[in-house]
Amino acid sequence: MRMRWKLLGLAGVAGVAATGVVVARQRREHQEMTPDEMRDRLHSRLAEISPKDGDSPSESDVVHDP
Repeated sequence: MRMRWKLLGLAGVAGVAATGVVVARQRREHQEMTPDEMRDRLHSRLAEISPKDGDSPSESDVVHDP
């Protein structure tokens, strides 16, 4: 019975460590991009989406930074 609890504890520690690694990688990816790069990326992704039933925003709805 003790061995089960030890294995469960080790599995929990490994899970927490793995989650921390994933979060750190995602945060690092976001920090490497400048706000202008992020904005350009989002605009290109928006342009790739095909409009469905006229749901796409019109040019007057899109906010452009000066």
